[in-house]
Amino acid sequence: MRLLAPAVLLSSAILIGSQSGHAASFLLHSPPGQTATRNTAQSPAGSAISPPASGAHEPGRQPGEAREPATIDVPAGTRITLLLVDPVWAKTVKARDAIYAITAFPVVSNGTMAIPPGTYVLGEIDAVTKPSWKDAHALFQMHFSKIIFANGYTRVLESAPLQAASATVHVQVSSRNDVLLDNGTQFDMILQTPLALDANGVAQAVRRSLPLKFGATKSASMCRPIPATPGTSDTVIPGTPPTPGTPDIVIPGPNGTTTTIPGSPGTPGTSPTIIPGTPGTPEIPCPAPPSVISGPVGPQIHRQSFQVTSELLVAGKKLPPGSYDVVWLGAGTALQVEVQQHGKTIVRVPARISLLPQSSTADKTVTRTNPDGSVTIASLEFAGERFAIVFD
Repeated sequence: MRLLAPAVLLSSAILIGSQSGHAASFLLHSPPGQTATRNTAQSPAGSAISPPASGAHEPGRQPGEAREPATIDVPAGTRITLLLVDPVWAKTVKARDAIYAITAFPVVSNGTMAIPPGTYVLGEIDAVTKPSWKDAHALFQMHFSKIIFANGYTRVLESAPLQAASATVHVQVSSRNDVLLDNGTQFDMILQTPLALDANGVAQAVRRSLPLKFGATKSASMCRPIPATPGTSDTVIPGTPPTPGTPDIVIPGPNGTTTTIPGSPGTPGTSPTIIPGTPGTPEIPCPAPPSVISGPVGPQIHRQSFQVTSELLVAGKKLPPGSYDVVWLGAGTALQVEVQQHGKTIVRVPARISLLPQSSTADKTVTRTNPDGSVTIASLEFAGERFAIVFD
């Protein structure tokens, strides 16, 4: 995380489980005629826009007519509705994966178009917790770093320790879902600080943009329901019937004698042979498709860990050796931080964010020695981060 201004913070909560989102498509075209220019030297945090030569007439403006403002200010708290244009897959999603979205609805500030629909927004997943068979929830933490307009004007949202534009996204799905955020998933980005846009760059983008065409989009899910099968019946092979046999044959002889020829006994026959059939199988449906069913939540909570190897002080509070967390909320550089251990707050103290010239190579605890010999934490640095938390 880096600290550069201006900062934009977005928060949203998403629960997934009932219906698929909607996607949007848009077309871009080059505007007819000339491209107007404004008297501005540099677009804010974006592409450079050259000012007109001194005394030159600006196309589209009558002589003597006042110039329009060089910037368009979008106030903090503005809601920007986004549509996801690339799905997030349950099996492969991980931190640092890109998030691609477009604005679904125009953003207007003081009666002026600030962000037309179809404007690209690029973000990145910071952390993700996937659903399991015990808990059908997922949690995304993401931030957004760039807004790209139809004419190529780009507004960079510089990263800060708090992630200048971020979102916390709550998802409710089955552990069987292969897509956690589907094509066309819609959610809101909330600006926590003002956003300054170059008026000329925005005006050109508005002329190049066409309205979005909304409609149902095909789900990215690869799941297809498996229909039920009826099974097979038993196969019966008939047995052989019994035979009655033959009776004895008695032949009379002289003087009352007889000769008996024994008959043949009958046979009992055989029972039929039954080969069992196969049972049918029930239908296997796909999990419910993802859908957004709740709005944004509050600002991002940020947490960093540090180690204490010998007793130190923070705001006069003793910290014995051990592992601690420093926690803060919001997008400012002036902070009210909490030092916690095992989730319990030890001390609350004012602090500030200080930008480092380069990312810290290791966790560092900078201290100062007090006149009485005690040692106080002056600042904390964290490996891979380009900022320090300073305790004044």
